[in-house]
Amino acid sequence: MKPFIKIFIALVVIAVMVGGYYYLHRPGNYGRGLKVVDYIRHPSDHDDWRIPALQACSDAPFLFPTDGYVGFLWDDSFRPGHQHQGIDIFAGTQPGETPVYAVYDGYLTRLSDWRSSVIIRVPSDPLMPGRQIWTYYTHMADQNGNSYIADEFPPGTTELPVQAGTLLGYQGDYSGDPNNPVGVHLHFSIVLDDGEGHFRNELEIRNTLDPSPYFNMNLNSHSNQDEIPACRQVDV
Repeated sequence: MKPFIKIFIALVVIAVMVGGYYYLHRPGNYGRGLKVVDYIRHPSDHDDWRIPALQACSDAPFLFPTDGYVGFLWDDSFRPGHQHQGIDIFAGTQPGETPVYAVYDGYLTRLSDWRSSVIIRVPSDPLMPGRQIWTYYTHMADQNGNSYIADEFPPGTTELPVQAGTLLGYQGDYSGDPNNPVGVHLHFSIVLDDGEGHFRNELEIRNTLDPSPYFNMNLNSHSNQDEIPACRQVDV
């Protein structure tokens, strides 16, 4: 093998190792992951991390959707190339115990094949009146896909009016793979409209909004590296 090829390979290996180390040890990824594990195991030790369901932080337009600790933030990353499209709220309880509520008035849809998810159309964004947005809630089922969504919203529900504070279901650990359940939590995201009255693909972060101003909390992984999310203080 020629010397310059060996040098090139060595540089690539070093770059991969350095990049991997940075990815795993940056505060917004590794540090938050450790906190999530600690909270799930010992929630009573971290009661000050918990945000109560239905809390409205100062002048925030949205109610908080469930009880628990916001462990992962918008635009967090769990693997190279991944961007988290919303927030994950961990209750530290068993599946099917912790209620999930609507954060704002709107019109609820549950597609016929959705086991753990509902989405609510908000005709006028409270922070940008006239723009339509959607609030999305998922992981409301057990690891085998047995739904914890409220009976009032069976599969196939379309455009059912709901008010802020309506019970939607309960936190679960459904991942789509019974052999690999996620920790019990609610994933919540704010999804953009496609301009034709439909929600965009929630799996792509470009189709979602930073939820921070809607809850008046720092829920953006770039500006919040290691602080525990909590209500912001508003000067009076």
